[in-house]
Amino acid sequence: MAPAVSIVMPCFNALEHLPRSVGNVLGQTLPDWELIAIDDGSTDGTRGWLEQQTDPRIRVLVQANQGVSAARNAGLVLARGEFVAFLDADDTWEPHFLQIMLSTLRASPGAVLAYCGWQNVGLAGGRGQPFVPPDYETNAKLETLFVNCRWPIHAAMTRRNVVLAAGMFDTTLKNSEDYALWLRVAMAGPLVRVPQVLAYYHFHGGPQATSQIARAALQHLQAQRHFLHEQPEFAQRLGIRRIRTLTLGQLLERGYQAYWAGDIPAARSIFRAVMQNAYGGPADWAHMLPCWLPERWHLRLLQWRRAGRNGSPHASRR
Repeated sequence: MAPAVSIVMPCFNALEHLPRSVGNVLGQTLPDWELIAIDDGSTDGTRGWLEQQTDPRIRVLVQANQGVSAARNAGLVLARGEFVAFLDADDTWEPHFLQIMLSTLRASPGAVLAYCGWQNVGLAGGRGQPFVPPDYETNAKLETLFVNCRWPIHAAMTRRNVVLAAGMFDTTLKNSEDYALWLRVAMAGPLVRVPQVLAYYHFHGGPQATSQIARAALQHLQAQRHFLHEQPEFAQRLGIRRIRTLTLGQLLERGYQAYWAGDIPAARSIFRAVMQNAYGGPADWAHMLPCWLPERWHLRLLQWRRAGRNGSPHASRR
């Protein structure tokens, strides 16, 4: 008999985190699930740990390393549940996540996806307050979702047939693959909000999908442009000026975020892409133009500017 929910978990060198994440699934108050864990070419013992699990609801798929999108797609092909949820191997849910999300979707037969609140755990400086997103099922739903990804991948549950019809995950994307999928899913029907914090994104010292700032920003733009190409009516409704604001304007904002955070290499990559698309005002270009200099010269220019603001050309040496 098919389970109600299929949980798809891509795993790459996740041995350190699996006891917590898989244990979290085992502790769910809803027992009617299957966990499809995809070992995506791990070299740290992930496969051995997964294959030692004795709960018959855990299914293990082993493949050569192909990336998170291909791993999730492989899991979706094997999935048997009417509903599907995605949980990365280093994240967790509240124990009643599956129960609440499933009951919400079953109570809304026309809805294609339910999303909930979440919290970032492990950020330095006491950051990471719980966040419950607003109701996105409005007349501006598609434009709002087009701006950026509104929930992490594990803060949602959707219908498997809708995900399959939407083409699953774009394997050309290393970032924003979930954003691209949710846009296509949102075209298929209503979304429903669960106003509770039920998902937790755990920050740690290892590599995570959000660590490559420039790549994430540029692939987000790629996903936006792909969606506009697929949905010409939506693009026409927005108009060229609004499209540039929502795509290149967002890219410019991400460049500034990297710049003011001191991540100059990421800012340089993003700003160059903005300039190549002839976007931004004079003040923006004053910030961006030095990005065409060799990075060493650019950094020296920034040091000189900081020293000048401090009132002495030697201030940075004090």
